[in-house]
Amino acid sequence: MGEPQSPEGEQQPLPPGQRLQRGWPVTHYGPVPKFKPERWDFRVFGATADGGKHSWNHEEFTALPYETVTGDLHCVTKFSMLGAEWGGVLARTVLELAPPADDVTHVMVWAEYGFSSNLRLSDFAAETTVFATHRAGELLTAEHGFPLRLVVPQLYAWKGPKWVRGVEYMTADRRGFWEERGYHNIGDPWKEQRYSYQEEPGEGPEL
Repeated sequence: MGEPQSPEGEQQPLPPGQRLQRGWPVTHYGPVPKFKPERWDFRVFGATADGGKHSWNHEEFTALPYETVTGDLHCVTKFSMLGAEWGGVLARTVLELAPPADDVTHVMVWAEYGFSSNLRLSDFAAETTVFATHRAGELLTAEHGFPLRLVVPQLYAWKGPKWVRGVEYMTADRRGFWEERGYHNIGDPWKEQRYSYQEEPGEGPEL
């Protein structure tokens, strides 16, 4: 079997240790939360530029500018989906609507059940990082993160939680749920940064 092919027939490389996945397996920790639109909101808090908190209810958030991006999904369990189309609200849009303070270096993305994942601000602000509501033009299913999941194509998929509820701006790094449990603090699939024991000095807070 050769390199995976794009729709145009061009070869696309896979990160080391990954295999091409034709379907979309369901992988997550814990139960699937029940969506209650009247109780759902999306919050931005922490070191905001104005010192305040920002929030949108479900109707308000879905009314934000909708964009589509093309991005891969690389799971640390070693499967990769290439060239998926994601639709939703760009992380850059959130940064524009609720700007971080000048000294913010990282964000913590919070999801249902207190799940969290930390990201460098540069990764969060990347042009393909998106709070996705759709894939391939179809609304996400609950198992795949409906009503909202973060997609960060340049990092392993655990850095993009399902069932997202908010973002905390941070002036110093802090490990999230999986990062505290042995996963790499950065999670670059092209460098095969899977586990914390692989970290170089300066790549993450002490465990």
